[in-house]
Amino acid sequence: MPQIAQIADTYASQIFWMLLTFGFVFFVIGQGMVPKVQATADARDAKITGDLDAAKAAFARADEAEADYRARDAESRAAVQATLARAKAEAAKAAEGQLAAADAEIATQIGAAEARIQAASQAAMQEIETVAADAARDMVVRISGVQASDEAARNAVKAALAHG
Repeated sequence: MPQIAQIADTYASQIFWMLLTFGFVFFVIGQGMVPKVQATADARDAKITGDLDAAKAAFARADEAEADYRARDAESRAAVQATLARAKAEAAKAAEGQLAAADAEIATQIGAAEARIQAASQAAMQEIETVAADAARDMVVRISGVQASDEAARNAVKAALAHG
């Protein structure tokens, strides 16, 4: 039967070209392009993970700075309270005129100590804002590739700190 012989010749040719086409697609795309694309995606995931870890470390440093500030604040308050107690004990032993002079001296010391505490508090908050703004700006650059301005990063950090 000549029809069957012709079909067998046609199928053999079609199967050959089909195998050749699929083999070409498999080796060029499957073995050549897909691993490169996968490696790029893996590198991007690793970079994002590294950036997030760096941001967490920056926040941890900010928390450490805040803890240091609180410890210094507590020490300053304890020192002021000790000075106050010492001055009150001396003033109780002194005469009425010396009591007035001691009270004036104590008020001056308390004002100076409160000014130092306030200055230390403002410096620590400024340092925390600076570290957080730098971390936020670095995260924006690394994640989105957009360069954020210092002012925008500081405003975002101030807004976040204001709202808790």
